[in-house]
Amino acid sequence: MLIETRPALDPELAALVTAQQRELTDAGARAGERIFEPRDDIEYLVGVVNGRAVACGGWRAGEPEVAEITRMYVRPAHRGRGLGRQMIVALEEEALAAGRLVIRLETAAHLLAVIALYQSSGYARIPAYGDPRNICFEKRLPALVQ
Repeated sequence: MLIETRPALDPELAALVTAQQRELTDAGARAGERIFEPRDDIEYLVGVVNGRAVACGGWRAGEPEVAEITRMYVRPAHRGRGLGRQMIVALEEEALAAGRLVIRLETAAHLLAVIALYQSSGYARIPAYGDPRNICFEKRLPALVQ
């Protein structure tokens, strides 16, 4: 998978996030709860396989040295191939290069495969910091040696 930085208004990114939101709504999220509003404070990455955008994720700066992963999604036909893990690593690398040593994220409690992916990627559960119905995770990254 080729991973590319994309602007917030990229149409392929918007299509991926729209598919993510539709899937979340179908899986039990309340309709209208997840609306994609392109944000300039999020660094977006898109994963491309055979010229087609099939995965996305983003990170945004939080408090000092903290980044939050958001908008993680892999199209269903491409799941089970390690693309989500590749996207997590790419997001971590980008955040670390920007001086972010702690990565946090939040996900819906019913997304068991997503939770397993984060846990197997070294994320530990922390108290909820956003929607109290969600589960939050954190990972401390090693500082870059200069």
